[in-house]
Amino acid sequence: MISLRVTSGRASLAVEDTGASDMKTVLLLHAGVTDKRSWTPVVDRLGAGVRCISYDRRGYGDTEYDTDDGWSPVADAVAVLDAAGVDAVIAIGSSIGGGTAVDLALAHPERVSALVLIAPAIGGAPEPELEPLVAELDAEIDAADALADLDAVNRHEAHLWLDGAGYEGRVSGPVRDLFLDMNARAISALDPGTTADAPDAWSRLDRITVPVLFLVGGRDLLHFHAQARDAAAAIPDGRVVDVPESAHLPHLEGTASALDAIADFVTARA
Repeated sequence: MISLRVTSGRASLAVEDTGASDMKTVLLLHAGVTDKRSWTPVVDRLGAGVRCISYDRRGYGDTEYDTDDGWSPVADAVAVLDAAGVDAVIAIGSSIGGGTAVDLALAHPERVSALVLIAPAIGGAPEPELEPLVAELDAEIDAADALADLDAVNRHEAHLWLDGAGYEGRVSGPVRDLFLDMNARAISALDPGTTADAPDAWSRLDRITVPVLFLVGGRDLLHFHAQARDAAAAIPDGRVVDVPESAHLPHLEGTASALDAIADFVTARA
């Protein structure tokens, strides 16, 4: 593995790159409660035959940046691809990273040969109506944030996003420790600034012509299931795989069925 820095605007992106330039390549875009370390189970499952490129979004992990209103997550992704000398990749994105993967495929279709979207937060998607327990947890997060009680914010977000609402403490051990460390760094980080307005992606999903695999955990928020089904129906070559035993981050949990689905999809791509 090679660790490197890639400059994009006013950011120095922390990037990890495995594999040779002539290998099938995936670009890994993490969720808004993790960082690039969350992809270790995926990298391990894909093995030595696939080049994996991951990086920390602004506000996460080891990426350094100045506050910069109007920065573009898509421009950052393109900067990473250019620095790695990669023309096209299979983009794998989780949550907000899935939204960036979709935006990348729409803005630069020549750079994306396929998509794996894990409970993606797609720009322009219908505003969700939260189920009661989720709404309660969301209110607790907001209240803790207002009091600057970052430990409580982290604890509640672990319940919501790692365990699944109503399953507090389900995930334990090293995975929980890693989540709490990744998210603690994120919620205490310098504000990177507002992102540039991206064109509505939800209404343009039918323009994505590459194969798309959606993964959604059975313990995840209900609206992610509905949106994945609707999005897959709008995309000419889209399909959904449910991961009943997981919540929002099945790859971080190392759920075998999720890792196998990702590996099978990547392997099947030419």
